[in-house]
Amino acid sequence: MSTVQRAYKTELDLNDTQTTACRKHAGAARWAYNWGLRRKQETYQATGASPSAIELHRALNALKPTAVPWMYEVSKCAPQEALRNLDRAFAGFFRRVKLQQAGQYRGRLGYPRFKSKKRGLGSFRLTGTIVVFPAAIQLPRLGRLRLKERDYLPMSGGKILSATVSEHAGHWYVSVQVEQDHPAQMVPAPTGPVVGVDLGVKHLATLSDGTIIPNPKPLKRRQRTIRRLQRAVSRKRKGSNNRRKAARRLGNEYWKVGNQRADMLHQLTSRLAKTKAVVVIEDLNVSGLLKNHHLAQAIADVGFAEFRRQLEYKAAWYGCRVVVASRWEPTSKTCSRCGWRDERLTLADRTFRCQVCGLILDRDLNAAQNLAHLAGSSSDRQNACGAGSAGRSQATLVQLPVVKQEPDTLSPQVG
Repeated sequence: MSTVQRAYKTELDLNDTQTTACRKHAGAARWAYNWGLRRKQETYQATGASPSAIELHRALNALKPTAVPWMYEVSKCAPQEALRNLDRAFAGFFRRVKLQQAGQYRGRLGYPRFKSKKRGLGSFRLTGTIVVFPAAIQLPRLGRLRLKERDYLPMSGGKILSATVSEHAGHWYVSVQVEQDHPAQMVPAPTGPVVGVDLGVKHLATLSDGTIIPNPKPLKRRQRTIRRLQRAVSRKRKGSNNRRKAARRLGNEYWKVGNQRADMLHQLTSRLAKTKAVVVIEDLNVSGLLKNHHLAQAIADVGFAEFRRQLEYKAAWYGCRVVVASRWEPTSKTCSRCGWRDERLTLADRTFRCQVCGLILDRDLNAAQNLAHLAGSSSDRQNACGAGSAGRSQATLVQLPVVKQEPDTLSPQVG
């Protein structure tokens, strides 16, 4: 029986004393990260070598009695795990540098930068003895903390590895990492039909069976309130308490937008993974789409990349098969009935009209049906983690190859 590492995140219900203790832990983790980054830079400039997280932690322990005695007020795990995060940040940076030199990476390199309290209090990770109760969680040095959601964190059936406490817009959360048996072993495999999913801005998703998922547009609906709160922040004197209060109200509004978008995507991806045997999606170039300044905000408000990420890992839980079609596949321009292609179709045309068979169909629905036809066009299968598929306990992620076609010819993928 295979095991996976799964994270459970829920909100904490803290009193003033517990909030102060969490702020101290977050501050200690932030200070340790910045101190370690500075030491790494200074040591590399002097010797050409960079100290590891273990060496930095030993040096930090030597400084505690004299330079930073307030470190004794927090758990030793907070600064220790922050230094380990710093090591992982540098490892990721150097990995991206090598990929860029090989011509396989074109994004930002992401050199580790100093953490500022102005960008948020941050988070801290704790290890050791962590006990979960129905309505509370007991963490090292912090004691028992109440939860706002009862019976959500697992109390049995897995091994708790760590707990990460984070703050966002004045709300504190705990994320528990648990090693447990694969969830797909506990649920029946979905037996639903093949479905193609066409993501969009006007509608969140259009399914090949005709189902249309409306787009709630959480950011656009609150844009007027956000602008008013942003003006209130800009009119306050910098460094004043009133400015901090106004910034907190603005951050709380963005927090609501993020929660609404996450809830919308979780409901859709969970329904697809649980009820559909095969889901076909398109490999969208999200970073390229965001360069269109007329549609960038609307596209970001949907969360195309987050939809794919959630669908892939949930498909691994429930045994669903995910097929990813090439971004160059002309799904919108091809007739889903006969395969004729309309090369003159533009983004402004919302209805597809076939000049061969006479099909008149909504543009997004036509694209979704073409995606559904691509489900069986590739024999190359791999799961969401990149390894070979072994049983239904893992999702099957199929990457379709790019097939160049001549105009006015029948697509080999579309029946």
